[in-house]
Amino acid sequence: MGNVTFVTGLLLFSLGWFSVSDSQTLEVKSGEEVTLLCSNFSSSPTLISWFRVTKRAKLTCIASMFKPHEPASFCTGFQSEKFQMSTNISTVFLKIKQVDLLDSGLYFCGFRMSYQPVIVEATNVEVQGVLDGLPKVMSMILGALTVILFVAIICLALQIKRLKKAIVTNLDTDERNRRTGSQREVQSRTETRTERTV
Repeated sequence: MGNVTFVTGLLLFSLGWFSVSDSQTLEVKSGEEVTLLCSNFSSSPTLISWFRVTKRAKLTCIASMFKPHEPASFCTGFQSEKFQMSTNISTVFLKIKQVDLLDSGLYFCGFRMSYQPVIVEATNVEVQGVLDGLPKVMSMILGALTVILFVAIICLALQIKRLKKAIVTNLDTDERNRRTGSQREVQSRTETRTERTV
């Protein structure tokens, strides 16, 4: 989000806009409602507007209002069902209903003074979607699967070792069982002699 602030500042500086106050950050969850505030800075009727800059550094007008008792006029692409601009003389509000990830961005209100736009308030809105916690959950799941896989590999290696040992033992036993009686006698005599010499 630091890039957005930098790009926005550069954009506003190049347009000759200046800020009267610092921006604040609001974190909201997807589907919630958020109301942005802007101090009413003019005692005489003036055109007050809300704007938004998104991550793509696209500056868009949301709505404008000339007099407190008149309804706001919405800019292209912004409908009154989602956005609501109002004032109580001292404060200008922008309500965003059921925010989603596309509503993230830097919102600011302003007016014109001597044909120069002036930014009065700026608020950085960060919408936390359902998928925001997904990387943490995925990391935990992958970690658990790695541990399970590691334990399974160790168990399989031990089982293979036991099976090899059992096969070798069975082969020795089978070899002894297959010998004829005379071969067994010779082997037992040989084993007996070996034991006596030891």
